[in-house]
Amino acid sequence: EDLIGVCKEKIADKAHEVSADGKFSWEEVECLGSCSNAPMVQIGKDYYEDLTAEKLAWILNELAAGRVPIPGPQNGRYAAEPLGGLTSLGEFDSGKTKYNASAQLASDIGDTVKRIDGTEVPLITPWVKSEKLVAKTALPKVTAAAKSKAAPKSVEKATVAAKKPRTMKAPRKAGADDLKMIKGIGPKLEIMLNELGFYHFDQIAGWSPAEVAWVSDNLTGLKGSVSRDNWVNQARNLASGRDTGFSKRVSDGDVY
Repeated sequence: EDLIGVCKEKIADKAHEVSADGKFSWEEVECLGSCSNAPMVQIGKDYYEDLTAEKLAWILNELAAGRVPIPGPQNGRYAAEPLGGLTSLGEFDSGKTKYNASAQLASDIGDTVKRIDGTEVPLITPWVKSEKLVAKTALPKVTAAAKSKAAPKSVEKATVAAKKPRTMKAPRKAGADDLKMIKGIGPKLEIMLNELGFYHFDQIAGWSPAEVAWVSDNLTGLKGSVSRDNWVNQARNLASGRDTGFSKRVSDGDVY
């Protein structure tokens, strides 16, 4: 609850709402498989563990300033061993890297929160078009054993050209759909979508990959959110009259 309090103070009062600067949103989840390092949060693909409310506030401040704290335990632990160090299997305590496992790898290649901004390596992100980024995210070399398998010759060929979807000047006479029924769209993001000309589930349900890329490009600070939360499939269900697990929670008043 202390960490949720920080999220409400630093990001937005309710889950799934976007912060005023468009950089953050938050949600509470059932389990992240890190009980031994709780309390913790996942930011992008990284775990920040052994947190206090003050430490989480500092992490969010650093991210907002464009700096990325090293993920992993934040209380001095190496991994999930006692704070004072190993009490058994001490022979395995030598030759270790500065940070443990994935935290060390994230530090070495500098990918940390890049899953959020769309520059993670080697993930191909069609909504990013920077030539410098393409050079940085070149695919790994294909080994001799794998040469027979089809593989893209370059990242550029995997890039989807953005195409603006058909928009509307206003909602239909019956009124706009509640786009907040789609997981990933909070009140502020719904306003942004309305301003772009999107009011109805069937509009979103019909987006092609190229149109998804255009929307991602035009949602300030939220590139990749359309694909990450699979808005199109959610919208198809809602447009056809089928509820989703998330939309039921919204209808019951459990989200907003």
